[in-house]
Amino acid sequence: MGNQSWVLITGASSGIGKALALRYAKAGHSLVLVARTAEMLDALSEFISKQFHVRVIVMPKDLTKTDAPKEIFSELLRQGIRLDVCINNAGAGQSGLFENIDQERNDDIINLNIRALTEMTNLAIHHMRQHGGGKILNVASTGSYQPGPYIAVYYASKAYVLSLTQALRHELKGSGLTVSALCPGSTATEFSKRAGKADIKGAMQPNKVADCAYRGVLKGKAVIIPGFMNKAFIAASKLLPGRLSASIVARVQRKLTSSL
Repeated sequence: MGNQSWVLITGASSGIGKALALRYAKAGHSLVLVARTAEMLDALSEFISKQFHVRVIVMPKDLTKTDAPKEIFSELLRQGIRLDVCINNAGAGQSGLFENIDQERNDDIINLNIRALTEMTNLAIHHMRQHGGGKILNVASTGSYQPGPYIAVYYASKAYVLSLTQALRHELKGSGLTVSALCPGSTATEFSKRAGKADIKGAMQPNKVADCAYRGVLKGKAVIIPGFMNKAFIAASKLLPGRLSASIVARVQRKLTSSL
């Protein structure tokens, strides 16, 4: 579609995804917004179109469904949209004892955080290769760097996201494509509530995370860590034995999760 710069964002209806949509719209990019809730996407699209005068296309999709990624990229092809940036932000988690969490819930987390992100990344690479390059941002977590007792599947899935992103970055050297990982810590969004826990006091605001992500992607950074405290936490995690990191995370999760 002409010389427009297009950015696709999954999980765009709230939290970090919404903040990223606003940040890219402010910079003049056209948007493809993906999330499950059509009403929230429509409201965000209307606001962005009026406020920033950029094109916005909404795609209500449940990425836990197997066919969703292919449907998204088929629609991009149908509409003649060339992506410059693909942001895989959609994610889910669940706090509690692993043995007490329904396997169906764990399946949804794995399907969204791992399977869908992997396929979206693969499709984005093929799409961008045809157009000479682009940028991919996969949203991981500070939890990518240590075991996560009482939120085990989520932390494990984010470790996968970070590992995958770093491996692909090496494979894609010199291709015109860059792949970056965003590793936010606790952020003031609905994520914690949906995962069954409280927010950490002093959680970072989504717009601050989005600003950091925007600048990091622009610079082509490998790993983007918003905030000094998150950087310090990750640096410490790399030095601590896994059992000690697990113990620290467990204490934090117990405080935040009423069921433990």
